[in-house]
Amino acid sequence: MKISKKTFGMLSSGKKVYLYTLHAGDLSLSLSSFGASLTSLLVPSRITRKDDVLLGYSTLEAYTHNTPYFGVTIGRFGNRIGGGRFSLQGTDYTLYQNDGSHTLHGGRRGFDKVLWKANAYEERDGIFVRFELTSPDGDEGFPGTCKVAVSYGLTKSNEVIADYQARVDAPCPVNLTNHAYFNLAGEGKGDILSHEVAIYAEAYVEVDGSLIPTGRLVPVANGPFDFRSRKPIKQDFDGVPGGYDHCFVLNSDPGKLRPCAEVYEGSSGRRLRVFTTQPGVQFYTGNQIGVVQGKAGSVYTKQSGFCLETQHFPDAPNKPQFPSSIYGPKQDYHEKALFAFDW
Repeated sequence: MKISKKTFGMLSSGKKVYLYTLHAGDLSLSLSSFGASLTSLLVPSRITRKDDVLLGYSTLEAYTHNTPYFGVTIGRFGNRIGGGRFSLQGTDYTLYQNDGSHTLHGGRRGFDKVLWKANAYEERDGIFVRFELTSPDGDEGFPGTCKVAVSYGLTKSNEVIADYQARVDAPCPVNLTNHAYFNLAGEGKGDILSHEVAIYAEAYVEVDGSLIPTGRLVPVANGPFDFRSRKPIKQDFDGVPGGYDHCFVLNSDPGKLRPCAEVYEGSSGRRLRVFTTQPGVQFYTGNQIGVVQGKAGSVYTKQSGFCLETQHFPDAPNKPQFPSSIYGPKQDYHEKALFAFDW
């Protein structure tokens, strides 16, 4: 196992941003301290060669204008909060509305747009980078001072580990995730519609035209959202106007690390298995990527990558029937995810 560190660039404030590269097993993972971002992940193949399977950029400057949220850590609240507001213990809170009249991924300046403290370390059979930040009371409208620690790492068993922790000194919604876009054929190598996906969910969170939950959990059986058995993304794609951008209600007990999803890509033979402690996973097929200049001359367009964002349900602060996303002095936030690769 090996860890290296170099300067990735400098922000307009004069602060340096560092790029860490981890090598363990057969994988190499690079991470930036700006946005606590996953910037590249090199994965072998028995059919082709080692490829970078993450969409992203080559420069820090591009990451400071990262509209698709490539590889970043999302917070305080991943996904959408309807109307940019919620009420808690008799107090109304108004958030910055950066998605029409709604709040998306923490607001105008969420955790993806700030510089994190970072330290690399080795632990048992893995190597990690621990990112830390403090979000002050009132940040983007959220109550309480929130101290966050997120660790990403590699194991000798070709697994990417994500560990999310937060402590807030007042009751507050917390929902952390990573917004990595995967293309198991390799970034820049076409769309992901032929990838075969399984999601271990019996229902999904129904949303309206603004992607805000209606409150209904709809069974997936025998419809375009039925990924209980692995199938190509494109198989029922026409049945989902605009493409998939939906939270799936995961089976079995939240709080336990359990299987979440599996993805297979035939031209490379690569397989990704995802595990999480979270109650849901947002499956997003990159419908809004547009035309983006990516790494090493790559050009990304819609459906160039997919996301499996392990998380609490969107708009949970306004939906009391959803699993609670409220944390505070008496309850810390702690969730994990694991991404296992073989080929």
